[in-house]
Amino acid sequence: MAEKRATAQRERQGVVVSDKMEKTIVVQVSAVKPHAQYQKVIRTTDRLKAHDEQNEARVGDTVLVRECRPLSRDKTWRLIKVLERAE
Repeated sequence: MAEKRATAQRERQGVVVSDKMEKTIVVQVSAVKPHAQYQKVIRTTDRLKAHDEQNEARVGDTVLVRECRPLSRDKTWRLIKVLERAE
């Protein structure tokens, strides 16, 4: 029998850019890394949809999200905690 190997759940830190959906937030994650061949610094941004069960995150908050099983077509991340509140 084939063994199931547990995959490491990735964690990302980002800023909430939208909280208009029910129990869902959109988190923008930015990364700065050099190009593999040319070493030019490249900035990338990803927009992740994350599940927020208690609707606790607000726009501008810095949050920690963790990868999980697919919850909907777009939503595969879950809110872990709010690291910093927006002013």
